Amino acid sequence: MSKGTTELPSRAAARQPVKKTKKQKPKKKRSVLKMFFVVLFAILLIIAAGLAYLVFKADKAVDQISVPGETEVVVPPEESVKKKAVGMLLMGIDSRSHGGGLNTDVMMVAVFNPNSKSATIVTIPRDSNIDIDGYRARKANAFYADFYMNALNTKKMKKEAAYADAKQEVRTVMSKLFDIDLKYTAVINFQGFADVVDALGGVEVDVDMRMKYKDSADGTNIDLQPGFQRLSGEKALDFVRYRKSNNGKNMSSDFDRNKRQSQVIGALTDKMKSLDGITKLGSVIEAVGNNLTMDMPSNEIKNMMSTYLGISREEVTFIPLEGTWKSPYVYLSEQNLNEARAALQAKMAE
Repeated sequence: MSKGTTELPSRAAARQPVKKTKKQKPKKKRSVLKMFFVVLFAILLIIAAGLAYLVFKADKAVDQISVPGETEVVVPPEESVKKKAVGMLLMGIDSRSHGGGLNTDVMMVAVFNPNSKSATIVTIPRDSNIDIDGYRARKANAFYADFYMNALNTKKMKKEAAYADAKQEVRTVMSKLFDIDLKYTAVINFQGFADVVDALGGVEVDVDMRMKYKDSADGTNIDLQPGFQRLSGEKALDFVRYRKSNNGKNMSSDFDRNKRQSQVIGALTDKMKSLDGITKLGSVIEAVGNNLTMDMPSNEIKNMMSTYLGISREEVTFIPLEGTWKSPYVYLSEQNLNEARAALQAKMAE
């Protein structure tokens, strides 16, 4: 009995380490799985918070971008920019604190197609002679300012209504010029362009010539060396706006400016699609919201943002209009103009 009494505990003691080893393995697996799910949940929370932040910024930007009175318009689902190609007029104006006005130094006509997730953009030289039936011939960049002043002085409209009327009139002219339906107008000021570039940490471009021009009257001070380089927002703006130097050398035509605009827009498009650009998307949305207006319903602006967010440079075709310079106008090439019309119409039909 005494032997049995001493013998049983020794057997239990011999077996106990084996039992403990068998129980530890599943516990270890469960603890690893718990840790994995905790980390995964934390990552999902961070992503959700980031998306919520972007959505908040996007909503705030859309409120700023959309014109009052346009936000309540309901677009049928089958007519939405998510489902149907849309034509737009894009205008850039100079609203710097030291000068500028309503002349559109940048004018583009674009068609976006959701089926191919692509776009065709035609750039129009600012000095183009635009002669359309029913309108007095003038430079492309003068239409917006002229129509705005006419709405104020002749039509006796209030300021906001005059802006809307001017945009509608310019859009009508450009719709007739390209023989397509331009449904919306977007107007961005030069500061907005610079802010977007800065929000993305600059943009890399190839400066094609020495650019040096100073004008104390409006605060212009362009000073760029040639070569591939990263430009800040203000420097990128100088790059796309440069026309001439103070000493009469290194002159730049509207055609050169259009090519530079296309180069910068392409570079910005690629950068926004990169990982670095995605992390800065909130700042980009804020910069755009502070400087862009569109006569598009707010829901459609959100649809545009979601539909074309990942578009790359390869999916955007730039067509610069060209012609012959004869002071003070650029007389557009009919062949080039017809090719641009055909390209826009083809994009609309995809």
